[in-house]
Amino acid sequence: MKILIAGFGSIGRRHFRNLLALGERDILFYRTRRSALPDDELAGFPIEADLQAALEHRPDAVVIANPTSLHLEVAIPAARAGCHVLVEKPLAHSLHELDDLETALHQTGARLLVGYHFRFHPGLQRLRQILEEGGIGRPLSVHAHWGEYLPDWHPWENFRQGYSARKELGGGVILTLSHPLDYLRWLFGEVEALWAFCAALNDLALDVEDTAEIGLRFKAGLLGSLHLDYNQRPPAHSLEVIGTAGTVRWDNATGALRHFQPEAGEWLEIPPPTDFERNSLFLDEMRHFLQICRGLAEPVCTLDDGRQALRLALAAQASQQQGRLIQL
Repeated sequence: MKILIAGFGSIGRRHFRNLLALGERDILFYRTRRSALPDDELAGFPIEADLQAALEHRPDAVVIANPTSLHLEVAIPAARAGCHVLVEKPLAHSLHELDDLETALHQTGARLLVGYHFRFHPGLQRLRQILEEGGIGRPLSVHAHWGEYLPDWHPWENFRQGYSARKELGGGVILTLSHPLDYLRWLFGEVEALWAFCAALNDLALDVEDTAEIGLRFKAGLLGSLHLDYNQRPPAHSLEVIGTAGTVRWDNATGALRHFQPEAGEWLEIPPPTDFERNSLFLDEMRHFLQICRGLAEPVCTLDDGRQALRLALAAQASQQQGRLIQL
């Protein structure tokens, strides 16, 4: 299988290494050489600076790992060429042209997977199973929290030059850390309304928000809240769900799940698999994408899933700008 990788920043490099680890060798690159990472790993692999020239190699699949605002510039031509597509989250920085992408996929039969890799986390998968089995009764409320210090992400580059910090590249904490907006939908269904406060509060001199507080009302009846920031040290990423018959907590730092069972009056500790590490999420995601390309699996995170997560992110931005509750 011939695979084209668009972009060679940190996530593009990770996907490249994982493809090699999974036995894929027929790989080429489309890149503008704006990444601060060295490219010595690419020796012997074809590199094109023009997208059309890259697509003329007739790749079977395209992994889109360039800045958010440039995703659709690659995804739509790739889909029109009949390539299966793995596009990093978020799907885009606006809803414009998503219909064009959907049309291209339908016309060629190409498949698309959105890279919300937390769907592959064993702790969140187990949490979903507990919810489906009624393990905490009826969910009443959920709180997700994710804070990280942006300057620590990529020490090899000026953090203000990365896409996460630049409005024109689709940056800002809401879009960049949009994973919870996807996994909350995956766990609890659609959101019917939200409000948000967001601002640049730190002294990082960014032109995007570095902090967001988002309130969510789900169609299923439960209420939720989401905190996101570029400021927290040490980083923290967690999820708590309160139900009529118990509570469940997930901590990304340890990968563990804790399930409080009122009848026993104690917490059940559910650790991750012994061989689990952060890259396991990306490896499992890539295995899944390769199965999609070979017609062996259906995407677990579809174009519509990516569209809905993006709608929530944009609604949060609109709520701050307009100072009101947004009905969805």
